[in-house]
Amino acid sequence: MAAAGAPDGMEEPGMDTEAETVATEAPARPLNCVEAETAAGAAAEDSCAARGSLQPAPAQPPGDPAAQTSVSNGEDAGGGAGRELVDLKIIWNKTKHDVKFPLDSTGSELKQKIHSITGLPPAMQKVMYKGLVPEDKTLREIKVASGAKIMVVGSTINDVLAVNTPKDAAQQDAKAEENKKEPLCRQKQHRKVLDKGKPEDVMPSVKGAQERLPTVPLSGMYNKSGGKVRLTFKLEQDQLWIGTKERTEKLPMGSIKNVVSEPIEGHEDYHMMAFQLGPTEASYYWVYWVPTQYVDAIKDTVLGKWQYF
Repeated sequence: MAAAGAPDGMEEPGMDTEAETVATEAPARPLNCVEAETAAGAAAEDSCAARGSLQPAPAQPPGDPAAQTSVSNGEDAGGGAGRELVDLKIIWNKTKHDVKFPLDSTGSELKQKIHSITGLPPAMQKVMYKGLVPEDKTLREIKVASGAKIMVVGSTINDVLAVNTPKDAAQQDAKAEENKKEPLCRQKQHRKVLDKGKPEDVMPSVKGAQERLPTVPLSGMYNKSGGKVRLTFKLEQDQLWIGTKERTEKLPMGSIKNVVSEPIEGHEDYHMMAFQLGPTEASYYWVYWVPTQYVDAIKDTVLGKWQYF
């Protein structure tokens, strides 16, 4: 007798569960060729899609400003975008650096740029363009033109430390001895020149003012023998030319040990000034009737602000 079963269309309880258990526990059968190719293609598409989501953004085209974040010895790293740039030739230690720099940046900012190029600390830089470049004025204000040559004079810290200390001590001793003496303009050796009076062709003075060196030689002054003398500052060669009627001495500024000056009594808008060319006062080259507004500029140009005397 046949076993009683469920009515047609009805499944016995537990049949679904058993079927699922069998399907789960059954070992996977080998795929045929068509099935294998289909599965491999689907896996490759999933892999490509995953890689595409991780790909970086496309690179900026070469001319795109966003891609140009820095230029070696070129545009100002401090943000030259949108600012008018000027081409400069910065010359230091017989090496020339071509630089683009914002025209409205100050002399102080230019020193920072020079530091990044040469490694020369700003405090030890003497930056010259028609005289010393003021730190508080912009390149536009001092009329720097495109293609201008910027001369840089200065020594690294290691060079400064290598300077002979006896030289510094001798200069300090000479300065102390000088302070003990009577005013220079009263000493006999200077009176014979000063008593000649102020030269008629001496350059005008501006008392209480400080100015950059003029673009023309300082002329109309006397030397120790009473002859006419002129001073020419050849910044591009780092030289001081002392010219007389007889000849012109071309002195490297680095060879000048010191510069001393003192106002002339009764004519305080003019100074008498000496350039120390050797180790003692006997090597002083005296110049009389130097306009007072140029005294500091002369000292800074010859000695440099970084020196300690």
